[in-house]
Formats: sequence, structure tokens, C-alpha cells
Amino acid sequence: MNLLLLSNSTQYGRGYLEHALDTVTGFLPAGARLAFVPYALADHDAYTAKVRGALADAGIEVRGVHEGGDPLARLAASDAVFVGGGNSFRLLSALYRTGLREALRDAVRGGLPYMGASAGTNMAAPTLRTTNDMPIVQPPSFEALGLVPFQINPHYLDPDPRSTHKGETREERLTEFLEENDVPVLGLREGSWLRVADGRAAVGGERPARLFRRGAQPRELAVGADVSELLTVTPEFDRRA
Repeated sequence: MNLLLLSNSTQYGRGYLEHALDTVTGFLPAGARLAFVPYALADHDAYTAKVRGALADAGIEVRGVHEGGDPLARLAASDAVFVGGGNSFRLLSALYRTGLREALRDAVRGGLPYMGASAGTNMAAPTLRTTNDMPIVQPPSFEALGLVPFQINPHYLDPDPRSTHKGETREERLTEFLEENDVPVLGLREGSWLRVADGRAAVGGERPARLFRRGAQPRELAVGADVSELLTVTPEFDRRA
């Protein structure tokens, strides 16, 4: 499979996709017809227009899957797909409702390049269980696309030792997940991404990633780190420590 999984689409002080634009345009085929999946936000037309504007200078033709009335046909006529960020529960619910969940999974496993950002990156994992989002809608299942066999936590935030907030840190929440499930979780900080191609996976971007495994201390992964071993794991859900 050919995957580019971004932690975020907008970096502080920069325009939409600007922080990763060279990587994005290098990932997408020249002159590509890009199917954009806008369902994580409510205004599909405005969201598609934002993506179209960000990629126009690169010669990428952006087509919203909601445009034309048949999302599956729009996907089938594309050279690559981009699943945008927003609310992961709303996104997954729409993928089930439109039939895109099965169609995306089959197309990407068949070679269609897949780019995700935030919620779109969550979709690449086996399940929604490590999203940061509020469940504003209830999808039929938490089962996502399963393009990789491990979990991802986009927008990973390190604990702030100066904070007086007493709610769980992101690290504590992921530790709770691992108490109930035996699946590695890759925390992608803002400005970072995961690149998967030709059976290999590597951390990219501006900041290191953080890897959580059951029964082990979290591990820092430098930019450029090879994490191909994660592609061989067998996830086990609902298995208590």
C-alpha cells in the first residue's frame, strides 16, 4: 500500500497543508485526479474548495466525492484519495452510510494512493478507539479501514509539567487504552506524519513521534525512524492486561 498519514493539515502560522506541501505534492502523481473525502466537516463544499485552493498551483485536480451524486464512482475515477480531518465519528459514520468504507479499503489495498490528515489518518487504523474526538454521532461500528494493523494518535500532546489541569493527559489516556487492548499506538505530534510504501513505514515531518506498547515505557522515534516492524503486528482488542 501507498500511504501518507499526516497528524494535522494546518500548522500554526501557516496555510492549509503548507507545512507538508512538498511531501504531499511528491506523494501525489503529477496531474492527479484527487478524490477528496470531506465528510469529517459539515460544509462539504467549503472544505473541498479549501483543499482545491491549496493544491491548485501543483496541478492537482481536486474532486469532492460528494460532487456528482455518486461517491463510489468519483472514487473509482480518481488517481489518489485524500480523507480530510475534522470529527472522526462523523467521518466514519459517513463512510459506512455511503459505502465508501469498503470501497476505500479495497481500492487502497489494490494500489490507490491514500492520504489522510487527522481524522483521515485515524481511519487508516483498525479502529476509532484512539481518536481524540467527541462522539457527536454514533457510527455503526468503531471498525475503521485497517490499512495498517496498529493504532495512530494524531495531534499527540506531551504532558505539560506546569499545567494545573487535573484531567488525564494524552499519555494517560493511551495507557488506559493499552490496559484493555494489545495494539501498539503511534503518537504523531503536530507537524509529523507517517509514510508507508513498499512494505516499509517511516516517521516524517518536523518532530519525532512517540510509540506506546503494552507493558513498556513509551519510546521516542526520531524523524526518519524506520517503524516497518509495526506493519507485522497482530492487533488484539478487548484483551485486558
